[in-house]
Amino acid sequence: MTGWVLGVDSGGSGLRIALARAGDAGDDRAAPAPVGTAATDEPVRTGPAGIDAGHLLDLALPRIRSLLAQAGREDARIDAVCVGAAGMATLGDELRAVLPGAFAEELSARHVALAADAVTAYAGALGERPGAVVAAGTGMIATGTDLRGWRRADGWGHLLGDCGGGAWIGRAGLEAALRAHDGRPGGSTALLARAEAVFGPVTGLPGKLYPRTDRPAVLASFAPEVARCAGEDPVAARVLDEAAAQIAMTAAAACPAAEGSRVALTGGLLRLGEPLLAPLRRELAARLPHARTVPAQGDPLAGALLVAGRLARGALRLPADPALLHLG
Repeated sequence: MTGWVLGVDSGGSGLRIALARAGDAGDDRAAPAPVGTAATDEPVRTGPAGIDAGHLLDLALPRIRSLLAQAGREDARIDAVCVGAAGMATLGDELRAVLPGAFAEELSARHVALAADAVTAYAGALGERPGAVVAAGTGMIATGTDLRGWRRADGWGHLLGDCGGGAWIGRAGLEAALRAHDGRPGGSTALLARAEAVFGPVTGLPGKLYPRTDRPAVLASFAPEVARCAGEDPVAARVLDEAAAQIAMTAAAACPAAEGSRVALTGGLLRLGEPLLAPLRRELAARLPHARTVPAQGDPLAGALLVAGRLARGALRLPADPALLHLG
């Protein structure tokens, strides 16, 4: 009887699930094609013990059973499950303690992999090939592997790092606006005009920004304004040039040194377009001459499905890690 594999992607915007046949488990580059998907926009709760395993099961199990019913396989054997979760590395102790047994009991799952979302993002983007995946959004982090161990660079948050990310670009753009307001060197009247159009008089910026709990998102909301000014304003262009250099340095820190390694770029920051991408291509070519930049071939849900499929075949090449990729 054909078995099945499940991929689960849990993040701040909710939970997504994909079901595929174990026999379609693909190769080291591609996830098996899903026969059904399900989702909820309710995110899994996080409590004093970390990510709430019971809440994840409450959200996932009915949807999994519905997918199996739609496939006409309510009593199907689940060969492998991979759950990729944001915060798994630091908040996943309860998931690691509860989910393997729960999936074995509820779904007769033979193998369970619990992965940080950075790992499933990597698997979705590059499969099981050595390289690095850059996730550039409000923050900035790169994850890499030589298939022997994992490397992480940056991801330290907007106060200590995330260099080159959306919040970093937005903060640098607003600093240039305030310099222009004060008459200090390094200011940009173009960015000052955009800051006042978006936020009102810049003298009110500290009061609007500092009390906010979502400061990184507010800062990042100004990054598109920096990109819009970059074509005509040299200060804005320098901000994006430096952001590109920072992103490339982070990618280089995570990427294996072996010839033929690959680098994939993911995340909403890429929507800034050529004002950022043109200098980023130059920086990556200069700092990673041994690596090839390639398009990401899939998302984190595809990565979770790939890990489950490879695990079902006993052929998983991505390295296990107590925090990043726990095999139960």
